Amino acid sequence: MIEPPLVSPTGLDEAYRLLAEAVHRPVAGGTDVLVQLAGELGPPPERLIDLWGLDELRGISLDGDALTLGALTTYTEIRRSAVCRDLVPALVEASATIGAAQIQNRGTLGGNVANASPAGDMLPVLLATDAVIVVGSVRGEREVPAPSFWTGYRQTALQPDEIVVRIRIPLIADRQVRFRKIGTRRAQAISKVVLALSWVAESPGVQWRMVRLGLGSVAERPIRATATEAVLDGRLPTSDTADTASVRVAAEIEPINDVRSTADYRRAVTARVLHRLIREAGGW
Repeated sequence: MIEPPLVSPTGLDEAYRLLAEAVHRPVAGGTDVLVQLAGELGPPPERLIDLWGLDELRGISLDGDALTLGALTTYTEIRRSAVCRDLVPALVEASATIGAAQIQNRGTLGGNVANASPAGDMLPVLLATDAVIVVGSVRGEREVPAPSFWTGYRQTALQPDEIVVRIRIPLIADRQVRFRKIGTRRAQAISKVVLALSWVAESPGVQWRMVRLGLGSVAERPIRATATEAVLDGRLPTSDTADTASVRVAAEIEPINDVRSTADYRRAVTARVLHRLIREAGGW
């Protein structure tokens, strides 16, 4: 394995300057880049920049009407956060599905976002909660809505000199979020299908609104299933609604055949999991 040059800035401004001077592959927890260095995810990077020591990228906090998570927030920190458990428990559920304790201790939310795997377990939750990805460079910061951030297979809206700084999740009254992951086994598995569904309803028996359906492992990138959302918006979680939505989502997604699963399996499982989530929400 070839070891590329590595720089370790001591502050965010220094990191921005180094990124402006030359293209570097950012390293946070390193759980993905180690695979890339082995040549298993395309050509190894020519330069690395170690962000692990930048405290400016850490922390979980309430910022007005949003939950803000620094890019270096680890999955373990999310799992242990009372704020996350109280306000966005689906984020905690998703964190618990990623690898074993060693990966959860080192892997970061920002890394999952920037790595842009279509199977990234956290990403459907961010899509379903209208998350905003805050990115930064020497030019300053800008905000990218989650649906616009992943642009293709392992491609993002990041410019070469930008990094993910933080993730903001707006807190919306009466919003419910549900998460499901389907893998080969119950733990330490790459997802075959991963799904997050959210809606707003003031009480049971009230029509759903602001429906969001985030999906992973069913397209070349993490996606919002907007046609299926339209089917669910303004309806109650009845058996007819579940039937209609499951048919719609099976037609909307574009899964592939690969070593983990077949396209037909992914399409059928996505439809069945969505059907079950709607049934559970309706209490039947």
